[in-house]
Amino acid sequence: MSLLTLANWGLSLMLAVLAVLFIFRIVLTWYPQAQLDRFPFNWVAIPTEPFLAPTRKLVPPLGGVDITPAIWVGIVTLLRELLLGQQGILTMLAR
Repeated sequence: MSLLTLANWGLSLMLAVLAVLFIFRIVLTWYPQAQLDRFPFNWVAIPTEPFLAPTRKLVPPLGGVDITPAIWVGIVTLLRELLLGQQGILTMLAR
């Protein structure tokens, strides 16, 4: 296994985990009583908040609902496809 293939696999795994964490954040927005500073919710909040906080300054809540996690799911999914999809940049470089 080449180093580039291993790096692609690691990046793919990292982006997939990040997308899942953002999906969990979407679910947590349905439960406003969930305390994000307490276990187990902090396992989702701590890695995602550095992405969400600046985005909230640009995109206000719509109808009282925080849509920034959904925006980040789209961004991470797009990045993963552009870099690692069938015609992705890193995939083409590895061939």
